[in-house]
Amino acid sequence: MKQSLAILGSTGSIGTQTLDVVAEQRDLYDVYALTANEQVDLLAQQARMFLPEVVVIANERKYKALSEALADLPIKVWAGAEAIAQVAEAGPVDTVVAAMVGYAGLAPVIAAIKKGKAIALANKETLVVAGELISALADEYKAKILPVDSEHSAIFQCLAGNWGQKVEKIWLTASGGPFRTYSREALAKVTKEEALRHPNWNMGAKITIDSASMMNKGFEMIEAKWLFRISPERIQVLVHPQSVIHSMVEFIDGAIIAQLGAPDMRMPISYALSFPTRIKNNAAKLDFAQYATLTFEQPDMEKFHNLSLAYEAVNRGGNMPCILNAANEVAVDAFLHDRAGFLQMSEVIEHTMQRTSFVSTPRHGDYTATDAEARRIAWEKIDLLNK
Repeated sequence: MKQSLAILGSTGSIGTQTLDVVAEQRDLYDVYALTANEQVDLLAQQARMFLPEVVVIANERKYKALSEALADLPIKVWAGAEAIAQVAEAGPVDTVVAAMVGYAGLAPVIAAIKKGKAIALANKETLVVAGELISALADEYKAKILPVDSEHSAIFQCLAGNWGQKVEKIWLTASGGPFRTYSREALAKVTKEEALRHPNWNMGAKITIDSASMMNKGFEMIEAKWLFRISPERIQVLVHPQSVIHSMVEFIDGAIIAQLGAPDMRMPISYALSFPTRIKNNAAKLDFAQYATLTFEQPDMEKFHNLSLAYEAVNRGGNMPCILNAANEVAVDAFLHDRAGFLQMSEVIEHTMQRTSFVSTPRHGDYTATDAEARRIAWEKIDLLNK
């Protein structure tokens, strides 16, 4: 039996690489649905190659162009956020690949979980924003959440065969991004073009900026808390510039198990889709001859203040991680549009965390209200910075 997939965010970095994996394994996977935000041309090309039952464009203004592009094919064309949630919970779907970027990925993941779908999770904001809610729903509806992020996939692989063993610590590795050795004075002058040049990974713009600011690692720490049910003080971020060791697990006897591989997302994607088995793929293979030395260092929490803000948010709990995420999305957007400097992103986030209403035990509706309030406060701060 083929596994039927709904790939949410199919035109992004994770989505396109997921389709690479599917193309190599046509006998194992069938694409039921593809969704994108607004890249009509690429979505139409993907639809012609994989012939899904449904395609969805989130931007409703792009519906006509997509519908016309696929008029000669028997493919349903839908538009809007609600349509994305509908395909995520559709009956034929076995696994939802959650590769949308940002807060928008939350609602379809919730819809899929409530139908008991397996979730191959690449949208880290889902667990950052509403980790407690998502974890409770996954338990209630017995929905599997399989990590796609390379770091969380690494932890998951290190734990395979060790379920039930007591974990002392998780070592969450980080490349350090392109500005690892910069002073704060140099960081203040960083341009978006420099920030978008990651030394090891080829990713979308938003996640690349998050990596450069180390907010991405803060999000991954919060995500790891919920995925592996471990307290934040036992999750240690470790800078590893070569990006060969993707993460490690330390057990109570002092043994540390690491997962290594080339920096190629097709491997963790493949593992999430095929778990508990492994399948052959064309991902890059690690050549140890290229790595005479592997190095490690502690992250500079003062220079990369976003990482310390993430620990503050998760320790406060409630809706604070949701505030953190909303403020970060605004700050990154402002940076990419030359409305905020690199270090000012942290300033915007901290300001928003201090001023947005705190809810200690949020419900689903509270997350929606929090996201809206935090975005408004963050944009107000951006406006002040530009006066």
